[in-house]
Amino acid sequence: MKNINSLCVFCGSRFGNDPAYEQTARELGAVMADKGIRLIYGGGGIGLMGVVANAVMENGGEVIGVIPKFFDEMEVGKLDITKLIITNNMHERKSKMFELSDGFISLPGGLGTLDETFEIMTWKHLKVHSKPVIILDVAGYWSELSALINALISKGFADQRIKGMYHIVGNTAEVFATLDSFSSSNGYLQPKNG
Repeated sequence: MKNINSLCVFCGSRFGNDPAYEQTARELGAVMADKGIRLIYGGGGIGLMGVVANAVMENGGEVIGVIPKFFDEMEVGKLDITKLIITNNMHERKSKMFELSDGFISLPGGLGTLDETFEIMTWKHLKVHSKPVIILDVAGYWSELSALINALISKGFADQRIKGMYHIVGNTAEVFATLDSFSSSNGYLQPKNG
């Protein structure tokens, strides 16, 4: 995985109602640690965020959490990680996570995860970055995303190119296969030989 030293994982501060969400978060963290890829994430110790961070740490990896001051004051911040960065607000948090990351993975989550996922896709569309964006569709969680993107296209608010801004995969192995198979070009995922 050339040029991928750190991955930002967007995911929920809750566990969700399917055990597959937690299992996949744990597996993703373990594989990241095994591959020597640093986790950048929202800094929380609860829900899937806590699961993925714990998995990286338990397997000898490095974890950098980025959390706004008001969250940390509510004792949500996870202290038993490599480094916890405190920001003034949510906007600074997302900017710092972006700055520290070579790519992005979205697991299941709530409004915050949706916000982060769509913002990083929007930045890519606007050519702010050309980093890979991977949606890990655990147990069909993201199945409506394709329908929504198709609706944006069919209703004239986007063109087919936006489908190249992200890649939907079904399991952890496919995350890393995708990172191995694709390089970024012009803000969209392009095959290395294509």
